[in-house]
Amino acid sequence: MTIKTITLPDIGDFDQVDVIEVLVSEGDTVEVDDSLITLESDKATMEVPSPYAGTITKMLVKEGDKVKEGDPIAEIEVAEAGSATEANQDDGKAEPAAEAPEVDAASTPTPAAQPAPETSSVEEKPVNAQTPGAKFHASPAVRAYARMLGVDLSQVQGTGPKGRILKEDVQKYVKGILQGATTMAPASGAGIPSIKLPDFSQFGEVETVELSRIKKISGKHLHACWLNVPHVTQFDEADITELEAFRKGLKAQAEKQGLKITPLVFIMKAVVAALKQFPNMNASLSEDGEHLIVKKYYNLGIAVDTPNGLVVPVVRDVDQKGVFELSRELMEISQKAREGKLGPKDMSGGTFTISSLGGIGGTQFTPIVNAPEVGIMGVSKAKMQPVWNGSEFEPRLMLPFSVSYDHRVIDGAEGVRFTQTIARYLSDIRQLIL
Repeated sequence: MTIKTITLPDIGDFDQVDVIEVLVSEGDTVEVDDSLITLESDKATMEVPSPYAGTITKMLVKEGDKVKEGDPIAEIEVAEAGSATEANQDDGKAEPAAEAPEVDAASTPTPAAQPAPETSSVEEKPVNAQTPGAKFHASPAVRAYARMLGVDLSQVQGTGPKGRILKEDVQKYVKGILQGATTMAPASGAGIPSIKLPDFSQFGEVETVELSRIKKISGKHLHACWLNVPHVTQFDEADITELEAFRKGLKAQAEKQGLKITPLVFIMKAVVAALKQFPNMNASLSEDGEHLIVKKYYNLGIAVDTPNGLVVPVVRDVDQKGVFELSRELMEISQKAREGKLGPKDMSGGTFTISSLGGIGGTQFTPIVNAPEVGIMGVSKAKMQPVWNGSEFEPRLMLPFSVSYDHRVIDGAEGVRFTQTIARYLSDIRQLIL
């Protein structure tokens, strides 16, 4: 066995660069070309590979250090066969050199009673299994991608050569979280840094209250949606003066049936009419990000405020129901939601979501897209405003609303056309029957 010092190779036109990540620890076993540290300059991020196969005996740098070409970064214990590896690398035969240590290790008698176990363990391991004792390995691009999504790469199974983590592995991990098959580990290391909390009790009296189960579940889902969907929000408003007059005209008829007609049922009908004109809004992006799955049915998720938190039951086939039927169904699902009696079927199958805060107040807000849907509408409180009709100002009931959408699917022009179409339908509901 020989102890060798690994020095920083030529890293280009940089005097000094920052060490942003140390990928191995003392005692870890590495192969040739396994990454040791990650460097970051003002132009790029790069990983420094090991020129030898062996066991790391000492790390000579840590995160936050600045290094330059020729600086020692680690000490490694290598077998004598390591010299053959180094010689082959000098001859430009990189691939055979990477294989040489495995052949020599299986044949040399130096590690007593090792040849048979080594061969059998290699056969039993998955083809792309990571080297025992080594940490995860991923390219700078994959590390940056994982940091953006808040994924801790130590939780991700790599399927690339030598267990290297690919972008597809990160996507598969996130998919598992969205489907509830995987639990997101607290962000650390390669993930988004966690926020350190001070001891609040030093400033005054505090009380720790556990979040409701609904908020725990929805919080994780919303966090995943926010990290995975590039949000854009379009704000708009609709003149609902005539709609409100029509709604009030239906009041007596509705009360005879034990119903209460709210503006929300008309908003639902307007949204469906707009979705038919803009089918991309009633779609989902495929897992590979290369295709759009357009749905031919119109199931609207309706956010309902409950004592335990926000839930989103789904009203199915909105395009096939009238305002009275929708009013009855809204009353029923809202009651079930508040009583905590919603089942999985009540919460699944949505194609677009509406979150209405109009009964509470507010002017505008940015709703978070409920992935895998690509759009969500946020409705605020309507109020009388003076509107110029061409010759004078007149009082009109204006409804502010917003639509957040997945910018990978919907561009800005399509987004604003969609909101303008909804506003047009709400301003003249007679167009809904055309």
